[in-house]
Amino acid sequence: MSETSIFSAHVVRWQEKHGRSHLPWQQTRDPYRVWLSEVMLQQTQVSTVLEYYPRFLVRFPDVAALAEASEDEVLALWSGLGYYSRARNLHRCARQVMALHGGAFPATAAILQSLPGIGRSTAGAIAAFCFGERAPILDANVRRVLTRILGFDADLALAANERALWERATELLPSSHLAQSMPRYTQGLMDLGAMVCLVRKPLCTQCPLQSQCVAQQEGTPEKYPVKTRKLIRKSESWWLLLLRDTTGRVCLNRRPSTGIWPGLHSLPMYASRGELVTQSALAGAMRILELPSFLHVLTHRDLHLHPVMVELDVNALPDHEEAWFSSEQWRSLGLPAPIRKLLETV
Repeated sequence: MSETSIFSAHVVRWQEKHGRSHLPWQQTRDPYRVWLSEVMLQQTQVSTVLEYYPRFLVRFPDVAALAEASEDEVLALWSGLGYYSRARNLHRCARQVMALHGGAFPATAAILQSLPGIGRSTAGAIAAFCFGERAPILDANVRRVLTRILGFDADLALAANERALWERATELLPSSHLAQSMPRYTQGLMDLGAMVCLVRKPLCTQCPLQSQCVAQQEGTPEKYPVKTRKLIRKSESWWLLLLRDTTGRVCLNRRPSTGIWPGLHSLPMYASRGELVTQSALAGAMRILELPSFLHVLTHRDLHLHPVMVELDVNALPDHEEAWFSSEQWRSLGLPAPIRKLLETV
């Protein structure tokens, strides 16, 4: 048996005995459900996805139902998961599957990758899980596992090095009994990254690949993977205008298609309290109340949010009737999680 065959066999056997098998998307080979879980799991913890996944399937049980929905319906159900471009691409992808592929997901990673929001790793996961294709994945967990096992210390900030790692990942794939081995192997790499090969303090003694792992032999597993380009965090302060009339309706506008919370409905936002006061229509305000400020943390920045609630007489509203929503109406819109939580608590 070749070295690569031994590697994949170890992963398959370990997954069968010790890997995860209880997650709902592991109980199916339906490409729609696997695709949905893979998109939700991008940069999101499993515990969070376990809350959203079943609710999404109740409302959109198949790709046709998702394709027929409005974008606002999709964004409303996605609210709180973050990275909202995933939801818009999910919707676009469903419509393309219906329009271009007769409602059936393509069976190869190469064609799957041509659909909106499906990158190479997601395409590989769907193809491996659902169709047994010999296709690699390279999400964050798997990247960490493979760079440590291989001692791959090239800087992954460089595209050429990323391509080289993809080539190594392809070489390590199982080469026989693919219908059974590819789903198990792919899940095994994911499980090793999530359960054993942790970012800090990896549990090397529990790893089936310990004897093959260069990083473990070096005693430096935490230095892998190598990527010099670091995320630069920013901090911003936004003032939120919670404009409410005496019937309980609130004023919302739609965010631009780019930037933070693109395309979602939100409270009008201003760079300062002074800008909020001078640029918003507060004539006829019955009550102005500054609510407690709070911090909302995103991957790349910290948002310091300062809500100001202004109550207006229903007979003295600004001339933007289409921007006013009742409680029942705004609950069905795509809203950023902190905005939804604020509206639910005032």
